[in-house]
Amino acid sequence: MVTFSPGFRGRPRTSDGRLPPGQYEAYDFPVLSAGPTPRVSRDTWQFTVTTETGAEHTWSWTDLMGLASERPTVDLHCVTKWSKFDTHWQGVSLDLLLADVETAAEFALVHAYGGYTTNLPLEDLLDGQAWIAYGYDGEDVPPEHGGPARLLVPHLYLWKSAKWVRGIHLLLDDEPGFWESAGYHDYGDPWREQRYQGD
Repeated sequence: MVTFSPGFRGRPRTSDGRLPPGQYEAYDFPVLSAGPTPRVSRDTWQFTVTTETGAEHTWSWTDLMGLASERPTVDLHCVTKWSKFDTHWQGVSLDLLLADVETAAEFALVHAYGGYTTNLPLEDLLDGQAWIAYGYDGEDVPPEHGGPARLLVPHLYLWKSAKWVRGIHLLLDDEPGFWESAGYHDYGDPWREQRYQGD
């Protein structure tokens, strides 16, 4: 089931160079989820990276809080055509989490509490491009936006930034996730309007 927040339909805006083609600027933070909102306790939350050989690297919430965090300010672009500028987050870089993971994988399949999955190239999680985010605008990430922790990959459409993230499987071959299996683009570059397969 797809759910929409009030104000989901926004006003078209003139691009100032920050809006990818086909997008409009949103001033609220719309909620769009592919099902009910999972309520995940920090006491039981875990994040696991599983390599292509089956090796697992797992962090508890306490482990995550013990790692150095970053405070990225980024623009978000949803495939449903809204963009939100200058969003403020706090989280742990995937560079840090993957630093000691030995892998020959080129792809990642991200898993979320609730069963959602999404795929992307592993290189798009590295080099300061992605975080496990647990803070938004100075507060905890609320459950409707993926709290207690979500993936944040702002250079791709927002469906790649899986809410309620719980792990990543590293893969030698690409494997489509939830929306990609339903016809959405495997990569999802907002500047190239890669919304659907074939775009």
